[in-house]
Amino acid sequence: MNRSRQLTVLSRHFLQTPNVRIFSRSLTSLGGLGDQEHRKPSKKLYETHVPISGIERTVLTAASAVTALNDPLRGDMVATLGETTGRLFLSRMRDQMLESSVGRRILRERPIINTRTLDFDELKRTCAPGTFGQIYVSWLEDQGVTPDTRCDVKFVDDEELAYVIKRYREIHDFFHTLTGLGVTVEEEIALKWFEWAQTGLPMTMLASMFGPLRMSWPERRRLYTNYVPWALQCGASCTPLMNVYFEEHFHTPLDEFRKQLGVTLPPYHSFHNQ
Repeated sequence: MNRSRQLTVLSRHFLQTPNVRIFSRSLTSLGGLGDQEHRKPSKKLYETHVPISGIERTVLTAASAVTALNDPLRGDMVATLGETTGRLFLSRMRDQMLESSVGRRILRERPIINTRTLDFDELKRTCAPGTFGQIYVSWLEDQGVTPDTRCDVKFVDDEELAYVIKRYREIHDFFHTLTGLGVTVEEEIALKWFEWAQTGLPMTMLASMFGPLRMSWPERRRLYTNYVPWALQCGASCTPLMNVYFEEHFHTPLDEFRKQLGVTLPPYHSFHNQ
């Protein structure tokens, strides 16, 4: 089977997956204004919460979906869409965490990842070369990114689920460190496929399916033939990363940490710098 035929079959397969069907139901269900779940909360449930009514949620979902479809790498709109459509999947992620002793501890202790809670100078001094912490800090510096850039959670009408999506956003850079992927368009989309396999979140599906439209045909072919199979296999088979207390593994050799979690590196090509 030639590569063009492979891509056609692959595209048809993913458009029929349960995640896509559930995502569609999630969008349409937001119009049920009589549903208690979508009524405007009477008060803020957490510090950054913005209570909105059912109709406001529907309008916000539609607006963020249109913007995110036009630019799947528009982080703020993808984040908003994730909050307004992801309740089912966030509940599943929370339940998965509750099944793990480490996940339960994370939900209980609620660690936060930013430059105020992590001592990066200390990590630089104490993490030996090749450890998860040393490579994580080096990756942040090399890519010119910081953990302080994550969007606040605003539209999740459940305080615990709001923390779940906050944690998911904050450990995103750890995913980059584990997989060796950078922040180019190709690498970010490859990682979104990995995250879709891990979480099922509609926003990861959106970026996975529509992000490649911004790429050239050779780039899309490379993505689908090399990276998507790796992302789906690795994302589905490795340890659920929401159940990993990453902050306790900064001094673990990265190769050893990957083996513990069952994370394999993606195939090498020009945009992957091991």
